[in-house]
Amino acid sequence: MTDSERAAERAAERTAGRTVFKGATVVDGTGAERYRADVLIADGLIAEIGHGLDAPTTVDADGLVLAPGFIDMHAHSDLALLLEPEHPAKVTQGVTCEVLGQDGLSYAPVDDTTLPALRRQLAGWNGDPEDFDWDWRDVAGYLDRIDRTGVAVNACYLVPHGSLRMLAMGWANRPPTPAELDRMRQVLAQSLLDGAVGMSSGLSYTPGMYADTAELVELCTVVAAYGGFHAPHQRSYGAGALEGYAEMVEISRRSGCALHLTHATMNFGVNRGRAGALLELVDRALAEGVDLTLDSYPYLPGSTTLAALLPSWATEGGPGATLARLADPAECERIRYEVEEKGSDGCHGVVTDWATIQISGVRSDGLVGVVGRTVAELAGEQGRGGTEVFLDLLRRDELATTILQHVGHEENVRAIMRHRAHTVGSDGLLVGARPHPRAWGTFPRYLGHYSRELGVLTLEETVARMTGRPAARLGLHRRGRIAAGYHADLVLLDPQRVRDAATFEQPRLPAEGIEHVYVNGTAVVRQGRTTGARPGRALRRTDRGTLAR
Repeated sequence: MTDSERAAERAAERTAGRTVFKGATVVDGTGAERYRADVLIADGLIAEIGHGLDAPTTVDADGLVLAPGFIDMHAHSDLALLLEPEHPAKVTQGVTCEVLGQDGLSYAPVDDTTLPALRRQLAGWNGDPEDFDWDWRDVAGYLDRIDRTGVAVNACYLVPHGSLRMLAMGWANRPPTPAELDRMRQVLAQSLLDGAVGMSSGLSYTPGMYADTAELVELCTVVAAYGGFHAPHQRSYGAGALEGYAEMVEISRRSGCALHLTHATMNFGVNRGRAGALLELVDRALAEGVDLTLDSYPYLPGSTTLAALLPSWATEGGPGATLARLADPAECERIRYEVEEKGSDGCHGVVTDWATIQISGVRSDGLVGVVGRTVAELAGEQGRGGTEVFLDLLRRDELATTILQHVGHEENVRAIMRHRAHTVGSDGLLVGARPHPRAWGTFPRYLGHYSRELGVLTLEETVARMTGRPAARLGLHRRGRIAAGYHADLVLLDPQRVRDAATFEQPRLPAEGIEHVYVNGTAVVRQGRTTGARPGRALRRTDRGTLAR
């Protein structure tokens, strides 16, 4: 669809003015019991809910569920949303809003020194397009770029702590000086004024991993002053998982900052069956008054870059310094010892099992044959050790290789999703030959597999975790519910057919059973097909602590 055709469609919808969903089964996002009604939308808002409603445009919703649009609390679409603004991976799941700037690393705020290094570091997550205009440096500029581009979904943004640290002190492995900390505070405050909803941190990624608790308390105090929240990728999801979660709670206690535990998991063999210990920690914090929520994805494997498995000392100084170490045999032996014998902090304090590390994407054309293979399989075929293959891939692909890490446990996944503080995040990377299917399948998988087939959650509870609950965490203004006066971000789905079609072998298959999706009153999916419409926009936090309309 061309820009002129898209504009004509939007104009036609505005001229028609009113659309009614007739006979819908309404699941309103609050967790309340479903009910049958007609729902009328006009001028981008839900105008009326009742019976016998009429409008120039009618959508037959008999036998279908009408829900608020889904909110992805952990998205990695920072570049994808600009490069492919129709955003089929998310709209075909019913997602109408994403939270970007995750894991302490993204492209705003930056300067001319940090942007090239960030692009290189994040190539495995987001790609690194050459013919692309990086015409922003601060959060305001990035959000403006989203609005100028015109995108299919709404977007919120978290200030990445690692990017702040790069601006203030590069990749130094030490506490900040008072002047450096002041600069981080100032840039953070301005970024929140520019519209960010909070701050993310990536405490197993360079350079965020070099921050101590005191530094994070200082910055979270600023976030709290602006009504935002802290979304940490904490220090360990393996051997030190509980200690890592406890540190995040302590930061919230000391700073007064709301806490959202992103991709809250308990992984690796050391944590099998230990989700209850995490949830006890969460319940104690809630009882003490900590404002705490969490999100998770409904799959067992995780996904990250291959370079993330390196020990933290090996990544000090940024990508260039890392590659230099990988060319030094003595440094490579130090890495081998930590990865294979000691347990690298990059692998969450656990000795790496190469049979669990599966290559999902590469940047170098000469490495496409390794995609879909585990490091252990490659090592066996080549007659080399796993760490030798690991280091060779990092060198040849210049750190851009992405992986699936098969370390999750089903009992932990189900226990965490049942918790009352739970919301949904995909954590899906959209680049690579075979990315994790959660990028295309997270929301229908909750609805189909875990709700309809397994009964882990009711449909009403599942929808609330995707809509009303995350909207409340984000402070969204009149979103996340089906109620008169709310924005018309809506999903019409078949509750008997909805399911994830994406698999590990074919990860980019769109969901089934998602019939219509509306963003700000405009259809982005109609009869299961994307329309090409781009009615989404950046949702900015105001200085009053709420999000602008």
